[in-house]
Amino acid sequence: MKYNYSFYSIKELFLKRIRSFTGNVIQTLFLVICVLNLSFSDAQNADTLYTNDSTPSFTVKQCIDYAMKHQPALQRSLINVSIAKTTNAIDLSGWYPQVGATGNLTHYFQLPTTISSTNGTTVTQKTGVANTAIPGLGVTQSIYAPSLQYAYKTAPLYVKQAEQITDSTKIYLVSAVSKSFYSLLLTLEQIDVLKEDTVRLSQNVRDAYHQYIGGIVDETDYEEATITLNNSMAQLKQADENVVPQYAFLKQLMGYPPEKQFNISFDTVQMMKEIDIDTSEQLKYEKRIEYKQLATEIDLQHQLTAYYRRAALPTLSAFYNYNYEFENSEASKLFADAYPNSLIGLSVSVPVFNGFYRVQNLHRSQLQERLLDWSGIDLKSQIYSEYTTALANYKSNLYNLHVLQSNVAMAKRVYFVVTLQYKQGIVAYLNVITAESNLITSEISYLNALFQLLSSKIDLEKAMGNISY
Repeated sequence: MKYNYSFYSIKELFLKRIRSFTGNVIQTLFLVICVLNLSFSDAQNADTLYTNDSTPSFTVKQCIDYAMKHQPALQRSLINVSIAKTTNAIDLSGWYPQVGATGNLTHYFQLPTTISSTNGTTVTQKTGVANTAIPGLGVTQSIYAPSLQYAYKTAPLYVKQAEQITDSTKIYLVSAVSKSFYSLLLTLEQIDVLKEDTVRLSQNVRDAYHQYIGGIVDETDYEEATITLNNSMAQLKQADENVVPQYAFLKQLMGYPPEKQFNISFDTVQMMKEIDIDTSEQLKYEKRIEYKQLATEIDLQHQLTAYYRRAALPTLSAFYNYNYEFENSEASKLFADAYPNSLIGLSVSVPVFNGFYRVQNLHRSQLQERLLDWSGIDLKSQIYSEYTTALANYKSNLYNLHVLQSNVAMAKRVYFVVTLQYKQGIVAYLNVITAESNLITSEISYLNALFQLLSSKIDLEKAMGNISY
């Protein structure tokens, strides 16, 4: 059977005591209890859910699917993947030909003078023309550069790193949304249990009152029943109030608009089928996203070390220049004649000494590699500790669930028998209080155990790297 839940509101539950006195002796003590009317609240604030046809109902899987499309943190990480790819395109653009156009327009007020010597005689002579215009085209093609090789080697690693951050965010969302969903479900189930408990206690109060009026029991039974009912009402009110922030937190994790409402839906039978997990599966560190991220970080650091080693190599590039030169002594005839020229060549740049800059960077990068190696050892210890803790919690919670499930059945039977015995005057009301307390405790404990089991299953799947998204 499937259940849909929405916000519950507790309309005021009150009780009145009516006492009439004849002389100094209490003759009548009466309690009127208004039956709980736990109906869906009216549309009074943005955090109230409504049960109508237009309100969607989400299962835990649908909540996760919604978060995968609308959660802001995940959307930011997806954008960061695109940023990483764009950054790589920028860094690798140096491998393409670099083309630039230039242009110079010059007018000499006084022409340059050259001095030459012929047979011991110094000769001065004006050179050039008064007006020149030189549009030009320059092309440079990098053949080898350590920085460009480094960009080429690290480009896929940076994209991989960004994608792994996205995967890590998805794993967190699956875990957090599931736990938040189950926490909310636990509270709603507790509300149902407490509603039933309050109804039972209301009947107990009426029975105690009639038995008191009939002289079968004294006033203390009636007052003890009232105290127990008040305590149950307080618990119910607290659980009802806790639903509001739990819905808000689930909306936040999903990226669901705060002003919109939804109900949660679950299949009890299916949920019980999904609590089992293969505890004999061996832990594989390489399946953990943290391990993958560290491996990528180590690869990036290795590439940085290799770059500093190659930084001593020369930079080689080819260039080609083409100039279409115009010259004339008269400005009006400047573009009448053209004198084009072009050239091609190679350019080599060899670093000779830079104050040990490269050597110190290389040494620092090697030290950082050692840090990452130790981080890998520490990470393995952390993963193993998380795995063993999650496995132990899952096994204990699974055992606890089965034990408490049988406790609920026995507590219901005990309460039924003790209540009949009390109505027949066989046992004192204290026995009823004890049976009722055991029943509500076993029911709440069972629900808590179920939630803890579902949460520990998620923790175990996360520790083993088995969370799918």
